[in-house]
Amino acid sequence: MAGEPSDDWTIRVMTRPDLDLAIDWAAAEGWNPGLGDAECFHAADPGGFLVGSLGTEPVASISVVRYGGAFGFLGLYIVRPDRRGQGFGHRLWQAGLDRLANRLVGLDGVVAQQDNYRRSGFALAHRNIRFGGIPHLEATRDAGLRPVKPEIVDAVLAYDRPFFPAPRDTFLRCWLRPEARKAVALVRDGGVEGYGVVRACRSGFKIGPLFADGEHEADLLFRALASEAKGDAVFLDLPEPNAAAHRLAARHGLSAVFETARMYRGETPDLPLPRIYGISTFELG
Repeated sequence: MAGEPSDDWTIRVMTRPDLDLAIDWAAAEGWNPGLGDAECFHAADPGGFLVGSLGTEPVASISVVRYGGAFGFLGLYIVRPDRRGQGFGHRLWQAGLDRLANRLVGLDGVVAQQDNYRRSGFALAHRNIRFGGIPHLEATRDAGLRPVKPEIVDAVLAYDRPFFPAPRDTFLRCWLRPEARKAVALVRDGGVEGYGVVRACRSGFKIGPLFADGEHEADLLFRALASEAKGDAVFLDLPEPNAAAHRLAARHGLSAVFETARMYRGETPDLPLPRIYGISTFELG
């Protein structure tokens, strides 16, 4: 019957090559993933990535990553363009939600899909807006700016905890490794006042997360991180309610290029949005 998935449709947990393929699909959608994202995504929850196939041919993807015992984040929801409108996405969506049953679930969805997500019980919390461009940077020197090395990783993990609805140490320990990304913390009087990570993407560089106690601290971190792009484009995904983050982006010559709808199924978590200058990823929260 038209619109019904055929009998050779299967859903399974992704292999690592499957995840690489899904990230290639995300790049084709214009989402500009990082060059080394797959390793840390997979480390966060190896069972949290599902692929729907016709026979042996992958046609749809979804990530449903579990954090702790009560939170999950949904992303990478993609149906291959030539297989859209045939019911495959809906069936994979239902399987993904089943894996996150009885949890608070977050997602960053394209604006056009908001109504579909509402039908599955998601409510809009706020928009996240991607700003991008070649930043106007002045040299920054501050004794508190430090690369995130093993001796301060635990302090950075503790600083991160209020910014996310559940512990995510496994993901962050991978995300903070220096091989594929550069992480910088602002440390004063022995305490962390902010930190951020920059990574190379399919196009330019992306900063995420960028968390800081205030606008001045965020600006110092932004300049230290953006300098890694060495004149290439820099992208920052910021929560729309944070007016200081908008000012930071504008001050450095970035403009809005894309947006998503941050939505939750369940009670919206109480996160410190005024201190969130850049979210970590659209895919994993």
